[in-house]
Amino acid sequence: MFLNYSYNTIKIIVKKFKLSNDKIAELSNAPLYVFPKYVTQVINLVNSNAGGTRPKVVGQMSELIKEFDGKTITEWIEWYSERYPNAVDNATEKIWGMYETMKGAFNAITKDMVENWVKDLVYGKTFCGLKFQTAIISAIANQLGKEWREANPEEEAKGIDGFIGEKPLQIKPTTYKLEARLSETINVPIVYYDKKKDGINIEYNPIDFQDIWQVQK
Repeated sequence: MFLNYSYNTIKIIVKKFKLSNDKIAELSNAPLYVFPKYVTQVINLVNSNAGGTRPKVVGQMSELIKEFDGKTITEWIEWYSERYPNAVDNATEKIWGMYETMKGAFNAITKDMVENWVKDLVYGKTFCGLKFQTAIISAIANQLGKEWREANPEEEAKGIDGFIGEKPLQIKPTTYKLEARLSETINVPIVYYDKKKDGINIEYNPIDFQDIWQVQK
């Protein structure tokens, strides 16, 4: 005995589309402010330095909009203005003040400056990003008043990054302290670093690089 089953195949169609920011504003009935080309990019740059729209100036917008229980843009403007009556003016003044300051820098830019900026990025910052370990070893050696050198390929194969005086060392990110690799047996001093936007924080124990006779004092 054979049983025949029939199945109805349902075809599921998923449609994807994108709403532009301008379209979202239009559909939300938000006011449309028109700017010449590149102007909003310049204002954004100026504001990143001025901090005109930081929460302490205009409020925490993501939280305020959750508190707002109205429906229209007019209600939102009235609701916000009651709570932050001077916010728009204060933000405008901060941004405009910074623009006046930065305008001098804009006008002072030359083609040579642009070329040097590109060279600094392509040559300098890229190289430093790859060779920051050398800078770390050099900086520590200068603090300790000792000679230093980078490890050769044979030494690198043993996990050594360089030498300060006669002491080999390894350079590791601070996160290394929390990783399972700490179970490894490492017989050389470790220098830890933490990369930040404005530089590198470095952590090391000066005693690790003292000579034996200095430690025994």
